[in-house]
Amino acid sequence: MSYQEREAKKRKLASSGGNAQQQAFHAVNVPAQEGRDWTVSVAFPSSTIATYASLLPTAEQRMAVPSRVARALAIFSVDEVIVYDDSPASSRPHRTDTSVYTGDTDPVHFLTHVLSYMETPPFMRKALFPLHPNLRLTSSLPGLDTAHHPHPKESMPYREGVTIVGMTKSGNGTLVDIGQEKPVEIKEDIPPKTRVTLKLSEDESEPCECVHPHAPRTEAGFYWGYTVRKAASLSAVFTESPYENGYDLSIGTSERGSPASKEFPSSKRVQFNHVLIVFGGPRGIEYAAMNDEELGGMGIQGGKTRELFDHWVDVLPNQGSRTIRTEEAMYIALTVLKRIWDNE
Repeated sequence: MSYQEREAKKRKLASSGGNAQQQAFHAVNVPAQEGRDWTVSVAFPSSTIATYASLLPTAEQRMAVPSRVARALAIFSVDEVIVYDDSPASSRPHRTDTSVYTGDTDPVHFLTHVLSYMETPPFMRKALFPLHPNLRLTSSLPGLDTAHHPHPKESMPYREGVTIVGMTKSGNGTLVDIGQEKPVEIKEDIPPKTRVTLKLSEDESEPCECVHPHAPRTEAGFYWGYTVRKAASLSAVFTESPYENGYDLSIGTSERGSPASKEFPSSKRVQFNHVLIVFGGPRGIEYAAMNDEELGGMGIQGGKTRELFDHWVDVLPNQGSRTIRTEEAMYIALTVLKRIWDNE
C-alpha cells in the first residue's frame, strides 16, 4: 500500500469516528500542496533574554524565552531562525570552551542551544545532546508536535533518524534509529550519532534513502522544522545567509515603522523566494545597529537603521502596553504577516 493510500485510509477512518487527537495531527501535518522552495526566516537578538538593565534573573525565566520562540517557529512553519548578538563588543565573552557557556554568560549560545534541542525529535536528543547546564530545565519545555516529531505507529514518507552502532543484514551500510521498534538500514557508511533525513522505502526489504534535510519540504511540502544559525552582529544576519542570493525580501519590525496594512495591502501580491523577518530586543533593532561596527562604518545608525530593510513595519499600532517582549512580538508579527506566504 502506498503512502497516499495509507493516508486516504486514515482520513476515511477518522471521518467515521477515529481518535480526535490523531485526526487533528494529520489535518495539520499532511501537506495539501506540492513541494515548496520558498522559505521563511526569523532573526531575533541575544538581548531577548534581557531587561533594559540586566539579564532575566532566574534560569526558569531565561528558559521560558526560547521555549515560546520555538513554539512560534513551529506554529507558523518558519524554516530558519537566526540569533544575532546585539550587545556591545566589549561585553561579549571570549571563551573557546562552549561547555561553560550558559544563559548568564553567553546568551547567543544559550538561545541557539535550546532552540536546536527543541527542534530535534525527542527520541534523538539523548544521543545528540551531551549533558550541559543549558539543558538542566529541559523537562519543562513544551513539545513542538511537528511532522518530523512522529507519533507512535504513525505512517510518514520521511523520517529523521540518528545513526547507531550495529551490523546490517548485508554487512554493509549503517543502522539508523528512526523512533520505531526496530532500526532501519541505509547503504551509506556514516559514523554513529549522526543525524540523517531518510525517505522510507515502500518495500521494507529495501534500504531507506538518505536525502537532503530540506527534501521533505522541497519534494512533498511538509513543514520539517527549522535550522538554527548564530550571527555575530545584525549585519551578519544578511551577509551570512545560507541562500545563494541572500534574502530577496527583508522586513524589520519596529513600533516606529509603518502599519503592516500599509506596507502590504491586501490588494498587492508579494513575490519572494526567501523572506527574512527581523525582531529587535528591549531597545529595538536600532540598538543592534549601534553595536555593529560594520553598520557604523556605513553610517547606518539610529533612524537610518530602517534602510537595511525592504519594509519597516509596525505589526501592532496603538499597543496598549508600553512594552511588547520579543517573543510576544513574534506571535503578533507572524500572525499579521502570514498572508504574505499564504499567497505563494
